[in-house]
Amino acid sequence: MNTDLAVDLFKSTVVFALYIVAPFLGVTLVVGLLASLFQAVTSMQEQTLTFVPKLLALSGLSLLLTPWLLRSLTEFTTALITQMGTLGR
Repeated sequence: MNTDLAVDLFKSTVVFALYIVAPFLGVTLVVGLLASLFQAVTSMQEQTLTFVPKLLALSGLSLLLTPWLLRSLTEFTTALITQMGTLGR
């Protein structure tokens, strides 16, 4: 196996993982910031005030992004499997 090809495959896999996870991290960041702001304004220090909105937001986002996630993962896997044929040469 060529080391340049292995490094390229690893790099593309890491970048793709970040591409897939970025919407979830962004929504979690925004919802957590808003929940923390609400807690600071109302002086309520309850742990579930940050956990439940994040859980609901991530659940809704995963339902909303399921077609995109499946399509992206299928395309990436197909491209990776087609590149495996050239690895042994």
